[in-house]
Amino acid sequence: MKTNPLITRRQTRQIMVGNIPVGGGAPISVQTMTNTETCDVGATLAQINNMVRAGVDIVRVSVPSMDAAEAFRKIRSQVEVPLVADIHFDYRIALKILDNGVDCLRINPGNIGSEERIRAVVGSAKDKNIPLRIGVNAGSLGKNLLRKYKEPNSEAMVESALTQIDILDKLDFQNFKISLKASEIFMTLAAYRSLATQIDQPFHLGITEAGGLRSGTVKSAIGLGALLMDGIGDTIRVSLAADPVEEVKVGFDILKSLGLRHKGVNLVACPSCSRQNFDVISVVNELESRLEDITTPIDVAVIGCIVNGPGEAKVAEIGLTGASPSNLVYKEGVPDHKITNENLVDELEAMVRQRVADKKQMEENLIASS
Repeated sequence: MKTNPLITRRQTRQIMVGNIPVGGGAPISVQTMTNTETCDVGATLAQINNMVRAGVDIVRVSVPSMDAAEAFRKIRSQVEVPLVADIHFDYRIALKILDNGVDCLRINPGNIGSEERIRAVVGSAKDKNIPLRIGVNAGSLGKNLLRKYKEPNSEAMVESALTQIDILDKLDFQNFKISLKASEIFMTLAAYRSLATQIDQPFHLGITEAGGLRSGTVKSAIGLGALLMDGIGDTIRVSLAADPVEEVKVGFDILKSLGLRHKGVNLVACPSCSRQNFDVISVVNELESRLEDITTPIDVAVIGCIVNGPGEAKVAEIGLTGASPSNLVYKEGVPDHKITNENLVDELEAMVRQRVADKKQMEENLIASS
């Protein structure tokens, strides 16, 4: 899969969230958030490990209390993935978290109290070189903005963001990213597009409270996809009322579909029809499930008949075209051999894994020779 040459990404500053660069042309990172009780260290660790296996780049953890801050310290010491602490209102929790190894602090300076408290938190973040994430949400705009604009809208969201940014500007703090989330797609698009012309900090994208797995995936794909096609966005979260691991999978699928990120299997498959020479749906579902652990980029095509099969197979690394009496396998766009429907998934899986192993070996040989 090649990088999409039609998308010119917005130029931004770059910040570091742990070992993950965000903005400044770095790969767009995929983020999710734990939904366990943070004080349940075992459950939270288990969920984070599941996210890591799915390929997540950054994980956000809610820290609503001092007990949760202590639990965060224990969690931080047992995982390698960068962690963002989500904190509201209590500056003391923010200060404790900054001492507990956090990689990024999600906090709005304007809601943690006096100027003295803001200075304390921002000063600590600056001393430790920890970035902040300003998070504007249409559902929690300040009362003064709601009085001014009557209801949540993109203008109110941008004004809220600029107010928070002004606080950081006065403290000479530029190490932050920002998000402007709403559950309404057009409001979100307008807010991001407007602010993109006014600042050069990286953006965290999301359609907040998008919905369940199916409806939330559709809404997020439309909203995030539109912004990403504009070149806007440096890190993303797909917010679903579902297992957070699904957020990671959908996030990578969105990026892969736009040619912005290449990780794991890019599976092209037909929807199936009466021309199919094997059960396409069952083969694809089983193959997807078996290959979820692969992180090496690889293009695979599974097409049920000879109408579109050869064309798709020729541009894939491993391609299968349904035919009678036997199906035809393509490797690197060239017809390779024929296989029957018996043990079809087993054979496809073996070919994909062998191709992945070959690619890894080629990379190792290239590194060794350089």
